Amino acid sequence: MDERILLIGFDAPEAAALADRLPFECVAYEMLPKIVVERGQLVVESHNSDRYLPVSRVVFHGIFEHDLDFLAGLALWAGPCFPNPVAMMDCRLRLPCLVRALKHTRFGGGPRGFASPGGEYKTEAESVAKWGNWHCGENKARFNGVWSATEPTLFEPFVTGEAVRLVTVGEPRQIRLAGPGWLKSVHGAGAAFMPVDPELVADTRAIQRGLGLDIIANDYVLSASGPYLLEVNHIPSVTCFPELWVEYMEVVAAWVAQTPNDPLQQTHRA
Repeated sequence: MDERILLIGFDAPEAAALADRLPFECVAYEMLPKIVVERGQLVVESHNSDRYLPVSRVVFHGIFEHDLDFLAGLALWAGPCFPNPVAMMDCRLRLPCLVRALKHTRFGGGPRGFASPGGEYKTEAESVAKWGNWHCGENKARFNGVWSATEPTLFEPFVTGEAVRLVTVGEPRQIRLAGPGWLKSVHGAGAAFMPVDPELVADTRAIQRGLGLDIIANDYVLSASGPYLLEVNHIPSVTCFPELWVEYMEVVAAWVAQTPNDPLQQTHRA
């Protein structure tokens, strides 16, 4: 079979730049395409006809509203996919991912809370409610007193301090998160690289190993009592800084060069 790489989740300029780094034909989709897995072969809908195109490798990026089953399909295919689709599938839902990560971090803090839809959570200290499966500050609120949950909701204390992200795509990089309010983000105008903290590097690598992720970005608050893990990003943004985007393209190119395209030779980590 001819080599063909499926790129998913990149804007057109990013897909073109990445394709220029790769040695095989690439077909790119900004959104989730239609795929079929049959007898160990992955095919994807064509942009130009009704036929489907055989695919030998996949590079997946981004978070989509209904991508969990899509990731399961890639995992069933068991062919070469970056990042590892089994780990992406296991970490796609924000709350279960955090619960898994808490088993591997040194900086989990005290107990967190949870409420089912219709449940009420009571607190005497300022807290944060988190619900849903979006990142970048979505579906989070500060409160004090009683929170009536309308959907499954995580509760944690509101921790003051500097917000940072430790991202490992190639070499570990630490980013000072920014934003005008209490919700800080890597997309804030003042976000910038900063010296890495070896303890955060070690903690992030421990979580990365424990969750089987090829790339990862952990958000922490550096409080007066020490770091506090806020969130695990299983698909970190790699286009927010030019240096990170170049590093990501180099990592993908090296993965393509080193990875066999025979699904029987793949060993996805659970």
